[in-house]
Amino acid sequence: MESPFKPDILKGKVALLTGGGSGIGFEIATQFGKHGASVAIMGRRKQVLDSAVSTLQSQGIRVIGLEGDVRKKEDAMRVIESTIKHFGRLDILVNAAAGNFLVNAEDLSPNGFRTVMDIDSVGTFTMCHEALKYLKKGGPGRGPSSGGTILNISATLHYTASWYQIHVSAAKAAVDSITRSLALEWGTDYDIRVNGIAPGPIGDTAGMSKLAPEEIGKKREEYMPLYKLGEKWDIAMAAVYLASDAGKYINGTTLIVDGGLWLSRPRHIPKEAVKQLSRVVERRSRDAPAGLPTSKL
Repeated sequence: MESPFKPDILKGKVALLTGGGSGIGFEIATQFGKHGASVAIMGRRKQVLDSAVSTLQSQGIRVIGLEGDVRKKEDAMRVIESTIKHFGRLDILVNAAAGNFLVNAEDLSPNGFRTVMDIDSVGTFTMCHEALKYLKKGGPGRGPSSGGTILNISATLHYTASWYQIHVSAAKAAVDSITRSLALEWGTDYDIRVNGIAPGPIGDTAGMSKLAPEEIGKKREEYMPLYKLGEKWDIAMAAVYLASDAGKYINGTTLIVDGGLWLSRPRHIPKEAVKQLSRVVERRSRDAPAGLPTSKL
C-alpha cells in the first residue's frame, strides 16, 4: 500500500527498534527507513537480524543489526552506544520486543510469568532508561532545542480481560503505565515525547497464527467492527505518525490500532430480530393511552 506520508518525513532521524528483526518491529523499521530515517534493529537471533538487515539494505535503507537481550542492562547499553557510534545520534526508540504464549493461569509457572514481564515491561524500562541521555534535549549528538521520541508497543488485552494471557496482560498494563509516567516526567524535564501503540489482531504475523487458530480467528471476525484483520502496515503507519512532527503535540497516549475490536462483543441477538422487537415496542408506544408509563408497555 502507498504511504500517505511524505517520503522524507523522518529524514535525518535515527531510530533504534528492539524486536526489529521480524513481525511488527521489522515493518516499522521498514517504513521508518522508507520515510528517510536511518535504523538500528536489535534482537537476540543473529540469523534473523542478518536476514532483516539484508532485506532493508536492498531497499536502500541505512541500517545496522545489533544482537542483544532487552532484559540485560549491559546489552541495552552496548546496543545504544553502538547505534550512537555508527549514526552519531539517536532520535527515536521503539520498544517492540515481546514474549507471548497461550497458557491457563493455573498452568503458568511463576518463572513463565516473570519471563514475559521481564521482556515486555522490564525490558521496555531498561531500554528507555539507558537511552535517556541520548534522547533528552541537549543530550550527546542532539541540539539544544528539543528531545527525542519513544514508542512502546503495547496491546489491548488488559483493557478488559483476555483468556489464557494473564502474563501478557499484566506486562502490557505495566508498559502502558511506563508510557504515561515517562511522558509526564521526561516530557516536562527533557522534552521527550513518550507514546504507545496497542495493536489488535494483525493477520500477517507469526503471532496471529500461534495465538489464534484459524477457526477462532474466523469466528472473531464475525463481530469485529471493521470485519477484517489488521496488517503490519497499519501499525507502522501509526508509528510514522507518532514519531514524526505530525504527532509533535501527542504525549502520554497509547494509540489503539485494532479497528475498534477492543470495544466489541459477540452479537447475542441478530440484527433483524432487534429491528422486529423495536417495531413492536414502537407500535405499543404509539397505541398506548396518553400518560401510560413506559414500564406498563
